[in-house]
Amino acid sequence: MLHHVELWVPDLEGAKGPWGWLLGELGWTVYQEFPGGRSWRCGGVYLVLEQSPARSAEVHDRLAPGLNHLAFNAGGRAEVDRLTAESSHHGWALLFPDRHPRAGGPDSYAAYLEDAWGFEVELQSAPPD
Repeated sequence: MLHHVELWVPDLEGAKGPWGWLLGELGWTVYQEFPGGRSWRCGGVYLVLEQSPARSAEVHDRLAPGLNHLAFNAGGRAEVDRLTAESSHHGWALLFPDRHPRAGGPDSYAAYLEDAWGFEVELQSAPPD
């Protein structure tokens, strides 16, 4: 079981908007607040955003070795569509719009979103019944 994920961001106050909106829509709740950080929890897993003075860059490079993206179960296709439609109003940009919602392949129904600091999330639909 995954315990937690910690993302170092260059602008915590700016990142709280897009991430707080998205995580809230996905059922996560604020878990911890501390100087330079905030976390959200869903079940036994939590995600931390921290503005650490030790980070070495101002943006995340998802194409470099390391984290490419975080994938979330977003419910059904209608929920993926709703979140995609609302995401740009909350600081997210749709990646691969020419292939959306099949950017992950013909059997995938998902949205790939990127925040202003280069972090990518995948909102994956549950397979149809």
